[in-house]
Amino acid sequence: MASYPHVFEAPGTPLSEPHPMRGHWHADFFHNDHPIVLELGCGRGEYTVGLARLFPDKNFIGVDIKGARMWSGATEALQEGLPNVAFVRTNIEFIERFFAPNEVAEIWLTFSDPQMKKATKRLTSTYFMQRYRKFLTDNGIVHLKTDSNFLHTYTHHMVQHNVLPLLEETADLYGEMATAFDADTQRILSIQTYYESQWRARGLAIRYMKFCLPQSGELQEPDVEIPLDEYRSYNRSKRSGLEYSK
Repeated sequence: MASYPHVFEAPGTPLSEPHPMRGHWHADFFHNDHPIVLELGCGRGEYTVGLARLFPDKNFIGVDIKGARMWSGATEALQEGLPNVAFVRTNIEFIERFFAPNEVAEIWLTFSDPQMKKATKRLTSTYFMQRYRKFLTDNGIVHLKTDSNFLHTYTHHMVQHNVLPLLEETADLYGEMATAFDADTQRILSIQTYYESQWRARGLAIRYMKFCLPQSGELQEPDVEIPLDEYRSYNRSKRSGLEYSK
């Protein structure tokens, strides 16, 4: 992917300086002022590419550290000549090095690892919300799509505890999609990742949340015990005998 013009790679260690594209995505890459939408932990990039097809008036950037998986979406976007797609290969812990204040309008978190052992590693934790605030517009939108009851429940409590504006929420996306969402939202949410199709085949409910992240106010972690998922992704068994975690 080093030869792809729409892929930006960074070392896997903390950047000592901001990336050269920080604050310059609109002018130097997309050459427009359309809203920028990030997919964090994009994997194969199915959502990044799928959303770019649906919304040519928005710019989409997929972010992941695993280049072998990202290659699929990056290659697909290149072959289709999609002008509103880019990919960044880096650890999400360094994400604020790539984007300037108010440079991003929306964030998608699609089937993120629930990180049941440690809250600070969850991409919907207040630890990461503070990072997102550094580049997300005021009341920018965060989407969560997940098979994990633990991550969905945790995020629900995080949103509720910090009184963040909740726009949409369902614990059974495909069971409610026919009646709960308008046609445009249904088109967006019907994009399926490779692993999502596997989880649906296993009978797992897909959960979805959409909320706003204001730039003001102190964020606090919710103090609540949440039942752990009864399974692990990719058909792995549970890693411990614990039943609950915060």
